[in-house]
Amino acid sequence: MFSINHILEPKTLKEAILYYDENPKLKVIAGGTDVLIHLHHGKLEDVELLSLRKINHLDEVKLQEDGTIVIGAMTTFSTLFRDKIINQYISILAEASVSMGGPQIRNIATIGGNICNGAVSADSAPSLFTLNAILRLESKKGVRMIPIQDFYEGPGKVKLLQGEILTHILITEDNYHEMKGKYIKFSNRKAMDIAMLSVAVTGQVEDEVFKDLRIALGVSAPVPVRCSKAEDYAVGKECSEETIKKIGELALSNARPRNSWRGSKPYRQHLINVLTQRAIKEIVFKGGGKDDEKN
Repeated sequence: MFSINHILEPKTLKEAILYYDENPKLKVIAGGTDVLIHLHHGKLEDVELLSLRKINHLDEVKLQEDGTIVIGAMTTFSTLFRDKIINQYISILAEASVSMGGPQIRNIATIGGNICNGAVSADSAPSLFTLNAILRLESKKGVRMIPIQDFYEGPGKVKLLQGEILTHILITEDNYHEMKGKYIKFSNRKAMDIAMLSVAVTGQVEDEVFKDLRIALGVSAPVPVRCSKAEDYAVGKECSEETIKKIGELALSNARPRNSWRGSKPYRQHLINVLTQRAIKEIVFKGGGKDDEKN
């Protein structure tokens, strides 16, 4: 039996913000998959829940006139990997979404919950990092926009201010136009497992030269990270085997992997190098360049 005192299920965002402002101790839930685990293990007792499940229009993906893709925080991972807009413009997020747990979890778990949980293993985070996603947070005080890279504070910790609710994730056109992407999740099991390490790469290749390259890692530091040194090195360089190898090595500069029962620090460092190179070769191939492993 779960130790739940009360569940509030507002039908509008305005109502949810009012409830949360009046009682900051409320635990906000989206799909609720992580909260149920905490309840099951006794980490939450006598909790009062604020469910966003019945609020309309927070589970939609829209393409605005200016090209900005707007993703409602209550959009499930099943919806994301099937959505036409996501697959046409930012397919890397579809790849990340389908890697999230099994079908039952994907049908319930939401992208907003995945972000706000603050887990370093969150499947959506590395892809959103490479897309320079902006988070829209709303409270009684108004709206606050924050880059996703500034949102993560530590393992399981995010920078939500009192009374704030994540409502939307925004990706502007300049962050996906003519960009190719690849997400790779490495885990001990092939399905329904938490990542031992994850790599997301988006980039633009023109005339066999890296015009833009962005690399993000999951489970390689206390929070998801961008590999700035590797990115800076890549821009303007030829898409050669030598260049890609050097980028893989430089990706380690921003990583701080640790030993755990899932994998040792040296093994994670090896994976960062290898998987980064593999992902880069994939986007080079998608961009019309040569893939040495396929030719």
